[in-house]
Amino acid sequence: MTGTVPDSLIPYDEIVQEALRAVVGRVLNSVAQTGGLPGAHHFYITFKTHAPGVDIPQRLIDRFPDEMTIVLQHRYWDLKVDDERFSVGLSFNQVPSTLNIPFAAITGFHDPAVNFELRFQASDVAEESELPEEAENDAASSAVVTAPEDGSNVVSVDFKRKK
Repeated sequence: MTGTVPDSLIPYDEIVQEALRAVVGRVLNSVAQTGGLPGAHHFYITFKTHAPGVDIPQRLIDRFPDEMTIVLQHRYWDLKVDDERFSVGLSFNQVPSTLNIPFAAITGFHDPAVNFELRFQASDVAEESELPEEAENDAASSAVVTAPEDGSNVVSVDFKRKK
């Protein structure tokens, strides 16, 4: 044996990314069906603002030309989820907005109530995303997100594609 691993003809990295994004969809769908977040759960969702299918107001794209983090906690409305995307109403600087975000555009999902976090690679981007800055939508609390130092309950998928 030479010790080298052959290139896979099966796109495992894409399959895993898609499956983990389905976790986000399932969680959001559960919240949409029950009409609210259970207990202290709340979500920080980071996404690429220019990803295909993202539909957000131009003023938000101008302010966040690459990536944006939103918070689903106290002030959100009309959460709708399907197999490919979700839409939600949020207020930014007291201006109501509707955001339509495909799951493929999501680069991070964090529920600080239970230190659960998922990180995703953006399509055609090989860089690892940083922790999100404070969210820009009008959250009732001023929670600060910090990564658990021991890595508990954090799932990080970082596949490097061979070109």
